[in-house]
Amino acid sequence: MVFRRRDRRPPLRAVADFLWPRGGWGRAFHYVKHRVRRLPDSPERIARGVWAGVFTTFTPFYGMHFVVAAIIARLMNGNILAALSGTFFGNPLTYVPIGVASLQTGHWILGTEFDADVDKSLVGKFLAAGDDLFDNLIALVTDRPADWQGLTLFYHEVFYPYLVGGVIPGIVTATVCYVLSVPVIRAYQQRRRAKIKAKFDIIKKRASLDAESDSSS
Repeated sequence: MVFRRRDRRPPLRAVADFLWPRGGWGRAFHYVKHRVRRLPDSPERIARGVWAGVFTTFTPFYGMHFVVAAIIARLMNGNILAALSGTFFGNPLTYVPIGVASLQTGHWILGTEFDADVDKSLVGKFLAAGDDLFDNLIALVTDRPADWQGLTLFYHEVFYPYLVGGVIPGIVTATVCYVLSVPVIRAYQQRRRAKIKAKFDIIKKRASLDAESDSSS
């Protein structure tokens, strides 16, 4: 498996690595890039997977990006592992800029007002919405009263504008990544195949020389 670890990380370590990977996000990016280039598939299918993963980061489905990316990649006949890797385009360093750009675009398309302070509370709004959803689900099976007002407000002010507005910047960014990925992946695969062929030629030549040496003795 491409992403399987030999050692199981404690939950707190996993959370810490998600927020700030060991070696920083620069090293994590190069690791993901290296993994994507080594996938055993055509450059076009891998790039389509990258497209799906990058596009998914512009959707408000936090916590489900892997699932959404896999579905989109499947529909596009793209590489699913590349799609999962592509979701790393969205990380704690880029979520807020992506969210603000998507929200601004969405409110502009819908003709509604954009909250200028949303960049300071975007993560908090998603967390609060998650808490409200959990509380209301609990209320459905208990005697507690359910209050959907907060979630309704969140849907109209954040989620729906984010969903609509993420389409345009998501398509543009994902398409740029696709266009850049195809020649890079193709060149890497050709260079790798050439190296492997050169190694086999050396082994073949050595075997031939050993056979000639044995026959002459």
